[in-house]
Amino acid sequence: MSATLISPSGAVLHRRARLSTTPADEAEAKTVRIRLEKACRLEENRICLKQPNIRAFLRAMCHSLGGGVDFLDGAIRGRRNDPWRFTDFSTHPGAGHNGICTAAGLYRITREVWQEVGARMDLSDFCAETQELIAVDVLRELGVLGKIQAGDIDATLAAAATCWPGLPRTPGSQARFAAPDAAYESFMQKYGECGGTIASRADQGLPPPRR
Repeated sequence: MSATLISPSGAVLHRRARLSTTPADEAEAKTVRIRLEKACRLEENRICLKQPNIRAFLRAMCHSLGGGVDFLDGAIRGRRNDPWRFTDFSTHPGAGHNGICTAAGLYRITREVWQEVGARMDLSDFCAETQELIAVDVLRELGVLGKIQAGDIDATLAAAATCWPGLPRTPGSQARFAAPDAAYESFMQKYGECGGTIASRADQGLPPPRR
C-alpha cells in the first residue's frame, strides 16, 4: 500500500488519475478533427455551387468584375495575345500588370484571400473550381447565401460590395432621382440570363413601387 501524503498545511493529498491519452494522441485527434471540418466545409460549398441562384449570381459577378479564369490584374476580355494571362493553375498567379495588385481569376481573388479562405477548405491550387469555391465561401462569411437563394439580390450586392468594390451599386444605394445604373442593369440582365430568379418586393420587405 502506498504511503499517505500530507501537505505542509496538514491536508491529505490524494493521487489523481493520469490522462488516458498522451499529448501525441491528443494532437493527432485534433488534426483529424480539423481535417474533417475542412472537408465538411468544402462539401457544403460544393453543394451551394449547384444551387441555381448562386450559380447565376456568380456568373453575373464575373461578368460585372470583368474576370476570367486565367486573368491577372490588367487582363482585358477580347484582347488578342493579352500579356496578363497565366497558364499555371497549381497556385495563385500573383501580381499583375503593376506588380502590386494580386487580384486574379474569375472573381478577382487576391493572394491574401486565396491563402486565408482556401485554407478553410484545404485548397492549394487556383483552378476554376477553387476560384468558385473561394467566392462562395466569401459570400458565406458575409451571411448572404440565404439571401441569394431567396432572390434578394439587391441586399446581396450591397453586402458583397464590401469585398468586391467593383460590383455595381443598387438603386437603393443611390439618390432618389438618380438615372438607372447601366452596370446594375447589366448585372441583373446577366443574372437572369443565367437562370437566376428575383424575389418580389413584398418578399424582400420592400414597399410597392411608386406610381
